[in-house]
Amino acid sequence: MLTVAGLAAVLAASATAYTTVKLFGALYLVFLGVQSLRHSRSGAGAVSAPSPNGSPWRTGFVSNMVNPKIAVFYTGLLPSLAPSGLPPQAGMALLVLLHAALTLGWLGGYVMLLSKARALFEKPSVRRAMDRATGVVLIGFGVQVATARP
Repeated sequence: MLTVAGLAAVLAASATAYTTVKLFGALYLVFLGVQSLRHSRSGAGAVSAPSPNGSPWRTGFVSNMVNPKIAVFYTGLLPSLAPSGLPPQAGMALLVLLHAALTLGWLGGYVMLLSKARALFEKPSVRRAMDRATGVVLIGFGVQVATARP
């Protein structure tokens, strides 16, 4: 948590660091989109994001670290939502814990829903259509992130 706070402070203070992280994030999104489109043509199995060491936790961590919107959320929006009746540190800690709990609950719900629909998503025609749609959307997001003004 302190690492994220420190990184958020650096990104908020340095336009160059923010732009660098933003562009790496955009390139990563375009890379994932192109990979997804390539896999949709070959009819290969499910596309998984490239992982630095094969660990899903590390992949998630890297994805969050190159996502400037998380830093903007924690430095721009979250402080304005802190309860005024608590000391600032306690209010922010409460909000960060609440955000983490809501995220885990939301993503846990996705996991349960998708595990029940797994047979549908494993059909080759459905897989190819999803890979194509995912590829186009990821490339679009990458272009949007690269061209967005702070």
